[in-house]
Amino acid sequence: MAKPNYSFEKRQRELAKKKKQDEKAAKKRAEREGKPDTAPEPGQG
Repeated sequence: MAKPNYSFEKRQRELAKKKKQDEKAAKKRAEREGKPDTAPEPGQG
């Protein structure tokens, strides 16, 4: 019986984690670009 390749499994987990982080960052970036903050915030003027 073949022994498990833990290095491969770890690499796959790391890639999945990075992909999820990238998707989250892209979503945040899209939200930020979608709503321009040109209006001054209340209490700053």
